[in-house]
Amino acid sequence: MLLLDPKPQAADLAQSLPTVLPRHVAIIMDGNGRWAKRRGQSRSDGHRAGAESVRAIVRMARKVGIETLTLYAFSEQNWARPAGEIQSLFTLLVEFLASERELLRQHQIRLVALGNTDKLPLPARLALRKVIDDTRDHKAMTLGLCLSYGGREDLVQATQALAAQVRAGTLEPGDITESAITRALWTARLGGDPELVIRTSGEQRLSNFLLWESAYAEFVFSDVDWPDFREAQFAGALRTFAGRQRRYGAVAA
Repeated sequence: MLLLDPKPQAADLAQSLPTVLPRHVAIIMDGNGRWAKRRGQSRSDGHRAGAESVRAIVRMARKVGIETLTLYAFSEQNWARPAGEIQSLFTLLVEFLASERELLRQHQIRLVALGNTDKLPLPARLALRKVIDDTRDHKAMTLGLCLSYGGREDLVQATQALAAQVRAGTLEPGDITESAITRALWTARLGGDPELVIRTSGEQRLSNFLLWESAYAEFVFSDVDWPDFREAQFAGALRTFAGRQRRYGAVAA
C-alpha cells in the first residue's frame, strides 16, 4: 500500500534536498527484467518489485512538492513482448490502482493516463477510468502513467488532429505553431514539459519517450535497476538537477 507519510529515512532525505527542484520529473523505469534475471526470478517478479519503487517515488515526490511525476510504464513497442508478461503487467496495474485509489484521493494526487489506452485490456481500462474520474479535480500533484505510449505515435496523432482541423477550415496552416502542437499532444494534460528526465538501469537513450517535450530537459542516467531505485537514488537525481545550469540555448550570465 502507498503510505504517503514517509519513513524516517525518506523524511531526512526530503529535508536535505536543495531548494531548486524540478516542477515536472519524468522517469523511464528500466531494469525490472535484468533485476529479476540476476536473482533467478521471473520477469513478472521483477515488475512486481518495480511496483514497490513506484510507490516509494510517488510518495517522496508528493512529500517534496514535485508538481508532476510522469512514469513510462508501457511503451507502444512493448506489445511485442511475450503475452504472459504483458498479462502480468496489466494485472499488476489493476492491483496497483485498486490498492492506491483511496490514498491518491486523500493526498489530492490527480491521475492521468497517456497513450493509446484503448488498446489496453478491458480490466485495466476500467480500473484507470475509475481512478481518473475519482481524482480529476485534485491539485496537489499530477501522476502521469504512460501506457501504450510512444513519442512518435503521439506526434503522429497530434499531426493528424491538426490536419483534420485545417481540412475542416477551422485552422489555418500558418496557425500550426509550437503551442498548437503542444496542445494537440496527449501530454498536454500534464501542464508543462519535464525539467528532469531520469532513466534507470544504465541505458542512455529516450526509447521513444516524450520526444517533443524533452527538448530542454535535464537528463540523469542511473546504473541502478528500477526495483532498487528508491528515495536515496531519487534524492541524488534531484541534487544533480539542482547543480545544472539551464541556459535554453542562451549564453550563461
